[in-house]
Amino acid sequence: MAVSSLAGLGLRREMLAEFSQSVPAQIDFFEVAPENWMALGGKYGKQFRALTERHAFFCHGLSLSIGSSAPLDIDFIKGIKAFLDLHGIAVYSEHLSYCSGSGHLYDLMPMPFTPEAVRHIAGRVKQVEDIIERPLILENISFYAAPGAQMTELEFVLAVLEEADCQLLLDVNNIYVNSINHNYDAAAYLAAMPTERIRYLHVAGHYVEAPDLIVDTHGADIVDPVWQLLCDCYALHGPLPTLLERDFNIPPIGELLQEIDRIRDYQAAAIRTSRRAG
Repeated sequence: MAVSSLAGLGLRREMLAEFSQSVPAQIDFFEVAPENWMALGGKYGKQFRALTERHAFFCHGLSLSIGSSAPLDIDFIKGIKAFLDLHGIAVYSEHLSYCSGSGHLYDLMPMPFTPEAVRHIAGRVKQVEDIIERPLILENISFYAAPGAQMTELEFVLAVLEEADCQLLLDVNNIYVNSINHNYDAAAYLAAMPTERIRYLHVAGHYVEAPDLIVDTHGADIVDPVWQLLCDCYALHGPLPTLLERDFNIPPIGELLQEIDRIRDYQAAAIRTSRRAG
């Protein structure tokens, strides 16, 4: 399997005991939210440290609030850098959103899709990268309203990537969720993503509230339309590293491995197709 075609799993604390015994060969890397692990000590802290010493990890943050109008929390960002350095983690991504103002909102809020917001975020990306001494990778989020929009979501994401000159964590499930909720063409959105900026992918399940309303939950199996969109993504952009997110309703690891195996199968198929074409 090519180096780029890695398959990973979001690590939850309840998985620590099992993975401390052994990590299945199908899992090439883990991803964690640093906020959930930075202050961890005792038995859990030792188990986590033992895993990061032996396995590849990515970090996907929750609290940076890159789009907020409030000043960046410099102490928090320095804490992120220390965590990344301690565990030898090179990949750090965050949501293209905001989650704080005068206080913490405890949710990921959509940005106003405006040129002003593009410039605001781009400036803050540079500030963060200067502190963490790594690229800051931004993720396209699921959203349910677009207040004050002067651009489409697609135009906004592309503009931020270009203005900030940063990489993208492309969440394939979020494309599907947004395409249903906001009635746009998921295939066209996927095709418009700049291949050279995509660092890795997320894929997950969701909850169908109504035929025209899907909620991004990470709490269910991946559905066939999202699997198809992932295959289309590999065909368009290559078999990029792909992370399976499952944050609740977590089944036995054996069931999660079936989805990881499916990711790996699709990556391998994309590689075979590319080689035949070349």
